[in-house]
Amino acid sequence: MKKSIDSRRDFIKKAVVGATALSFGGILPSFSAKSYANIVGANERIRVAMMGVNARGLALARNFSAQRNAEVAYVCDVDSRAAEKCNSAVEENQGKRPKSEPDIRKLLSYSDFDALVVAAPDHWHAPAAILASKAGKHVYLEKPASHNPHEGELLVATQRKYGNVIQMGNQRRSWPNVAQAIRELHSGIIGKPYYAKTWYSNNRTSIGVGKEIAVPSWLDYELWQGPAPRLPLKDNVIHYNWHWFWHWGTGEALNNGTHMVDLARWGLQVDYPTKVTSAGGRYRYQDDWEAPDTQSISLEFADRSLITWEGRSCNGQTTDGSTVGVAFYGENGTVQIDSGNAYKVLDLKGKLVKEVKNDVTVDARNVTNPSQALDAIHIQNFFDGIKNGSELASDIESGHISTLLVQLGNIAQRTGGTLDVDPSNGHILNNRGARKLWRREYERGWEPTI
Repeated sequence: MKKSIDSRRDFIKKAVVGATALSFGGILPSFSAKSYANIVGANERIRVAMMGVNARGLALARNFSAQRNAEVAYVCDVDSRAAEKCNSAVEENQGKRPKSEPDIRKLLSYSDFDALVVAAPDHWHAPAAILASKAGKHVYLEKPASHNPHEGELLVATQRKYGNVIQMGNQRRSWPNVAQAIRELHSGIIGKPYYAKTWYSNNRTSIGVGKEIAVPSWLDYELWQGPAPRLPLKDNVIHYNWHWFWHWGTGEALNNGTHMVDLARWGLQVDYPTKVTSAGGRYRYQDDWEAPDTQSISLEFADRSLITWEGRSCNGQTTDGSTVGVAFYGENGTVQIDSGNAYKVLDLKGKLVKEVKNDVTVDARNVTNPSQALDAIHIQNFFDGIKNGSELASDIESGHISTLLVQLGNIAQRTGGTLDVDPSNGHILNNRGARKLWRREYERGWEPTI
């Protein structure tokens, strides 16, 4: 499998060189400029398939199809309405309509595309990425990397075995000013940072109490459930509300907390914690929502540093003037990164020392497409990893560790206690009840394997 991936990568490199050489030779008389551009573009393009295109996946499909060196060749969604909408949007961008294939297993048997973009619900993330890796495809995987820690470890092992490129979609790793802020932090602009406070706020409404319904004609509910054990369909789950059910989702902590906790971990240069606690619950409404709408996670590390995450799903009051962000506190001051591609540095008295402002507008509460132009940088980094073997902004091992931190927070929340953690690998120590949540049960025949 590794050999076939390398062969495909070599082919893409040669195609780019060939197309570049052709472009200096002039346009053939029988071809229009547009036709010629399509030929050159086709030779350069990485062909991708999109999995899960109702919301975030639709935004990603628009972004990938807008890249000059990419073509969205396939759309894979169990909702025929979402697939049709996405096909039309992609066709507007690239002038060519992608093919539809709702079954990911069948899609991955096709040899005429290079990479799978996974934006399906969380319970599909790692299983789909593992299947794609085994099929010789590269993977762009939306956060979180996995539904549970065991899947994350499987995914890391899978990538090591098959040698493909897997980029997690924590796009802020590629935003230029955010990356600059982290470099300044590492260079000592506030001395040694020892505490990173992260947060997210929104004004989400109640999801009510669901009723069982017949599966609509436009939905393949069997495929939607995929690896998850079977449950009857209720009217308040699909599409977005699955986030708040432990059976399929991972709550606000992984939905939005992953982004900022990842930046915190990057800035403090830490990996696995030694102790994890969480407090909170479903406070605002009495409905079917299972995960906390109000949550505070604390992660302590062996180097005497601390990360906290505060999630408020149902009260959108800002923290330090921003709906989402991370603030690093150090010996000599504070570095704060807000929702956008911007940051500021303050001294110990709160005086502004430096400010780098947004050059692109970002709407952190937009659940599908908050930052298309900036996210394109992350996409291009993924492509560069495929074509040239360049270092990824967020390889899957790093993505797994950041995902694991908030997963540990959720496990602490669900088991009602403090977790002692092995700082060498992130495993839970001396807590049998918590360790039961390290992995999940699967529908028979759908268990992910390397």
